[in-house]
Amino acid sequence: MPIKQYLSRLLALMLVVVIGLVGCGQNSSTGLTGDYTQDTLAVIENLNKAIDLPKDAPDREEIQEQAREQINEYVSRYRRDGKASGLRSFTTMQTALNSLAGFYGTFGNRPVPEKLKTRLQQEFKQVELAVKRGS
Repeated sequence: MPIKQYLSRLLALMLVVVIGLVGCGQNSSTGLTGDYTQDTLAVIENLNKAIDLPKDAPDREEIQEQAREQINEYVSRYRRDGKASGLRSFTTMQTALNSLAGFYGTFGNRPVPEKLKTRLQQEFKQVELAVKRGS
């Protein structure tokens, strides 16, 4: 094999390795780390802020869009994780996230109704307690 061909293949292999390592080392754009407990508590905190926003908040649309992204990434990350998906905290969290995502998908950027907000806050409290207990 000629030296040019060998060097070009070696360079291509090195680029693939570097890109792979750089990609694995970064956290997601939504701030999820891969630690189930930490991520669950962070998502709950962020979603509580999103659902408590006043009707006339200037950054309402941006915060709700971030909430949608975080919901999608959280569910897709932990739904396939056998350890997390079998936990009671995850099933309760998934129920709450599906409700909120459904509301955002149907009603866009409207404020979350009080009835839904109350239910979500109750479910989030249940999840927090279960996560802290390890279930």
